[in-house]
Amino acid sequence: MAGWWPALPRAARRYPWPTNVLLYAALFSAGDALQQRLRGGPADWQQTRRVATVAVTFHANFNYVWLRLLERALPGRAPRTVLAKVLCDQAIGGPVAVSAFYAGMSILQEKDDIFLDLKQKFWNTYKSGLMYWPFVQLTNFGLVPVHWRTAYTGLCGFLWATFLCFSQQSGDGTFESAFAFLHVKEARALERPPEK
Repeated sequence: MAGWWPALPRAARRYPWPTNVLLYAALFSAGDALQQRLRGGPADWQQTRRVATVAVTFHANFNYVWLRLLERALPGRAPRTVLAKVLCDQAIGGPVAVSAFYAGMSILQEKDDIFLDLKQKFWNTYKSGLMYWPFVQLTNFGLVPVHWRTAYTGLCGFLWATFLCFSQQSGDGTFESAFAFLHVKEARALERPPEK
């Protein structure tokens, strides 16, 4: 394992697009696997494969291009520039990413109405994202080198993907529904008699 770690920064500089896309997709898919584990059921690898497909075909590539476009349009790390990037990201990038996730997952799940989840959960999910992503992107645009930004977004996206996959499977796009689920699960675990 230690052998590939020093090669990662070189790969990110030499091949930034595939390195960032693969790291992002792996972390996003891991978020789905964690969500399944937290729910307590058996692993649904087809679901994780669908999440990975959406991550590789759209999310990772969109983030890679989008973050570079923002850097080209608004270069630098001055506070006003960083705030402008965050505002653009939340006003344009956020809605595009949430919409693509719900529609893409519905297509891969072969749902009759591919826009149903999007219609039902978009606003709640977008508002939830506004409580998380601006802080992530302030750090991203202010501190992270351009060639690592997509991977950093993927790292923070691991937590977001856990929430997003839960919302797509059984939540309503709010943090409250995710926390309520975890609270109920914890209460059930405390009520169970100890195994002998």
